Amino acid sequence: MENFIVSARKYRPQTFDTVVGQRSITNTLKNAIKNNQLAQAFLFCGPRGVGKTTCARILAKTINCEHLSASIEACDQCQSCISFNDNASFNIYELDGASNNSVDDIRTLVDQVRIPPQMGKYKVYIIDEVHMLSASAFNAFLKTLEEPPAYAKFILATTEKHKILPTILSRCQIFDFKRITVDDIAGHLHYVAEKENITAEDNALHIIAQKADGAMRDALSIFDQLVSFAGNELTYNTVLENLNVLDYEYFFKITDQILQGDISGTLLTINDIIDKGFEGQHFLIGFGEHLRNILVCKDAATASLLETAPSIRSHYIEQSTRCPINLLLKLLDINNRCDLNYKTSNNKRLHLEISLMQMCAPMMKQESYPTAPPGVIPAPAAHVDQAMRASQDPSLVKIEIPAQPSPEKQLISTSAPQSEGSFKQHPSTESVAGVSSKRPAETVKMRDIKHDFTSATSIKKPVPKSTDTVLSSEEEQARNEIATPFTLSELILYWDDFAEKLKNDAPHLYSTLKNSRPVLQPGWIIGFTLENKILEDELTLRKTEMMEFLRHHLNNYTIQLQTSIAETHSNLKPYTDKDKYELMAGKNPALRTLREELDLEIEY
Repeated sequence: MENFIVSARKYRPQTFDTVVGQRSITNTLKNAIKNNQLAQAFLFCGPRGVGKTTCARILAKTINCEHLSASIEACDQCQSCISFNDNASFNIYELDGASNNSVDDIRTLVDQVRIPPQMGKYKVYIIDEVHMLSASAFNAFLKTLEEPPAYAKFILATTEKHKILPTILSRCQIFDFKRITVDDIAGHLHYVAEKENITAEDNALHIIAQKADGAMRDALSIFDQLVSFAGNELTYNTVLENLNVLDYEYFFKITDQILQGDISGTLLTINDIIDKGFEGQHFLIGFGEHLRNILVCKDAATASLLETAPSIRSHYIEQSTRCPINLLLKLLDINNRCDLNYKTSNNKRLHLEISLMQMCAPMMKQESYPTAPPGVIPAPAAHVDQAMRASQDPSLVKIEIPAQPSPEKQLISTSAPQSEGSFKQHPSTESVAGVSSKRPAETVKMRDIKHDFTSATSIKKPVPKSTDTVLSSEEEQARNEIATPFTLSELILYWDDFAEKLKNDAPHLYSTLKNSRPVLQPGWIIGFTLENKILEDELTLRKTEMMEFLRHHLNNYTIQLQTSIAETHSNLKPYTDKDKYELMAGKNPALRTLREELDLEIEY
């Protein structure tokens, strides 16, 4: 039986023109040979499987060729090329840096360099994985690398350039090999499939190229593995099954369900994905890539960043027309947070399903039924149905409400339970669309009907009045006199919302606002106690922003904030390094003795 040769070796490029995806490097090397400007040492660096060693061999073969072609390629007919193709050339030496990394190995190499070539012009030394050389070996190699004989050329290859000494880097011409693009890998796989008489679908080859992550050797290895399983016909479904790759259609389907706000359909789809054996994090990674592809399709300038098969690209472009950019950014943010917390979650499936429901929430918000304000019994079904039918028409709609409604249909105001710091509850007479029940009829704009399913506590929040319009001085004065009553629970709700805005910029103040509760005093004065002067000064800088936020959302422009500092007590939490040291030294005097004996200083 004939020995099998893997495709990565069988179809290894033999000339510069056949190297895939490194056109700039091969052109530079060809020009250097043509102009007789070859350096004494080259460093080829880059990720695995992108052609570093291949280019080193082609360069060694080309510079020793006796009859170069007009395109600066080896002739494959002279004695030097024939011996190279037969792996019998005495002018080209390949060393493994991992197994020849000592000073003695480099000393042997230097002794070999002193002997001139018996045939051809150059002796070429290719050292692979050169970063594995020890520091002493590198230093022993410096002199020879900087001033070798005219006939000696060194080509160093590595995947970890940062591990090589700067003194070595300064003596080499450095070529950074890039990852090979998906289209280039797919094109080369198509060429190999034709040579092997294998029928392969374009979508299948693109999946292999994406799985290879920019490495041609990995792509050819995967290709050989799939051919061993599927025979001479390589289909898209075969690749999905063997590479454990999730089908594109699942991502398109779940995106459509999110756009429709279909929570139940989304949960059924993710259940189907999990039943097929895919991990939740596997889905999150793929779905994040899917959302990113939709986002880059929104603009023709970034559409070139999409690395998929042409047939699937059209599907991405079509779906991108139905996805607003703001929604895509929100979905990407939810997906990213879910991915970060997935591994630490105790109930991973529930964590994933909650994130998907949060993704559906923005679309549900647009299609939800209008609801009454807090403390008001919902309107009868007939009025709700009328409002929902009118939501299909942007024109104004009249909702008829009887002047003296019957007890069953009357909107009865319910008084909220009195909490600490709350005052008299004003009776509410607003209907579903914010229309007083004392008037027989009212013209209502459907955009004024607000609803939010984003959180369980959102229904407790009073609907803030719009501040988009520019107010005159009289209107501004009238607004500043608005003092809509609110309860302590409503204040705490928006208090925590404002604290969340400070989570990244002012973490200490954020912690204080979340852990300490305000007190509601008569005259709509908010009392708040802080632990020290530093926090009080920090809150003072944010006071204007905080007051504007609370006044707007509570619709009460007479709110004032009074701060005070808590009385000093013995168990005050230490904030500075000095306070922490004194606290620890008081508990353990040996710590103070250790600092004095070692003459250590504390940065205050």
